[in-house]
Amino acid sequence: MVSAEPTRMAGDVASVRAALLRVEDPFFLVRTESGLAATNDPVAARTVQVLAAVPPGRPEALGDEAFRRAHGVRQAYMAGAMANGIASARMVIALARDGILASFGAAGVVPARIDQALTEIRRDAPGMPFACNLIHSPNELAMERATVDLCLRHQVRCIEASAFMSLTPQVVHYRLAGLVAREGRVAAENKVIAKVSRLEVAELFLRPAPEPMVRELLAAGLITAEQADLARRVPMADDITAEADSGGHTDRRPLTVLVPELIALRDRIQSELGYRQPVRIGAAGGIGTPAAAFAALSLGASYVVTGSINQASVEAAQSESTKALLVAANSADCVMAPSADMFEMGVEVQVLKRGTMFAARAKRLYETYRAYDSIEAIPATERLLLEQRTFQRRLDEVWEGCVGYFTERDPEQLIRAERDPKRKMALIFRWYLGLSSAWSIVGEPERATDYQVWCGPAMGAFNAWAAGSYLAPARNRQAAELAAQIMRGTAVTARVAALRQVGARLPAAACTYLPAPLEG
Repeated sequence: MVSAEPTRMAGDVASVRAALLRVEDPFFLVRTESGLAATNDPVAARTVQVLAAVPPGRPEALGDEAFRRAHGVRQAYMAGAMANGIASARMVIALARDGILASFGAAGVVPARIDQALTEIRRDAPGMPFACNLIHSPNELAMERATVDLCLRHQVRCIEASAFMSLTPQVVHYRLAGLVAREGRVAAENKVIAKVSRLEVAELFLRPAPEPMVRELLAAGLITAEQADLARRVPMADDITAEADSGGHTDRRPLTVLVPELIALRDRIQSELGYRQPVRIGAAGGIGTPAAAFAALSLGASYVVTGSINQASVEAAQSESTKALLVAANSADCVMAPSADMFEMGVEVQVLKRGTMFAARAKRLYETYRAYDSIEAIPATERLLLEQRTFQRRLDEVWEGCVGYFTERDPEQLIRAERDPKRKMALIFRWYLGLSSAWSIVGEPERATDYQVWCGPAMGAFNAWAAGSYLAPARNRQAAELAAQIMRGTAVTARVAALRQVGARLPAAACTYLPAPLEG
């Protein structure tokens, strides 16, 4: 063990920092005649006393090699989906070309646009890995079915299943439709990455598909008899992402609790069922800096997933006005608000608080929904306030818009609304919740105070880390560049941690990785 006082470090801090940053080379902390120094040269290290050493630690070596191999990517890093196409085809293509797995934000997107996006991705990133988001839509099953059908038609080989509370025939259909037998083993050509925050949901994806659901799919002719038989031998997911305190749908679980819990559950079920390849556990939520990514990997995560920080990237389908709000956010500028897709169930999403009144107005809508059984039951003065301040139009006009929207998207919704006045009220209120994110995406100036921007504390953490660097302005935040900077910073953080474990004490200024353009 060595205790190297920072004040005795030979040379300037910059040279020590430079040696630490060269993560592709080994690092040696040595004692020379003039004091302590650092070098990357093994030959030079032989001529002096070596106090501590760490091997090369390239960003590409972080995380689980099985994740990189299974998905055909360079790094154990994933850019998660952001709904309404914010995680755009352009973003997915840029990351795929850089060897990074990214998920297209299909949630809330009509089938025709999903079809167009998948066509674009497969055309511009041929043969490269990518994923498509499949969000659980208990109130819009037709959308869930349409997304799976499109993924199968376009031969999308990976979906990111999110917000699931139970398995549905749609996600099971996707998984089983890709099962094939090869040399006595089961190969799952359709990969599933399940994003979860609860153990009971994780267990559903850690186990094989439910037999009753498998039989129904077989009877409907959606899978073959061989696939139904193979289903017993594989879990529902290849990877499970522990979703902690994140933007959008979140239970705000602490990552330090959730990741170890999921790993322990995975190990128990693996011991019971003995899969050939154990399900990998990844980490999402609150990951916006190298320190956070290193912490997640240190907990045992096989890979890390970023979300909020990509929303301010060049390729994100967000307006410049919204990106300006995002790059100014700090880690405390987030709040919970009712979600559009699960409004009636009281489910909430985490959104940006600074610069928008959306959260307060959305909560008022949910309180009104809980208090009354129909639009007609709302007191006249309260209804007028909603029309003037929130909707900025008469509720009758809003309903006309809902009719046009659901006639194209899911006509069953209109039939249910005609039978149930409270259901009709929910659809009217969801008009505001749904369009508020659309106003944010297009940058509607007249509705700027109504922008719904899904955002977690990772956004503020990234802004604080990038402050003063070339990544401070949104115009420089290319999604692939964010991935490269975070993973290189994670490699440096891992190197510093290894040195600390053997007692080496280096100057704080030498150990800090800040974003800087990478060579090559």
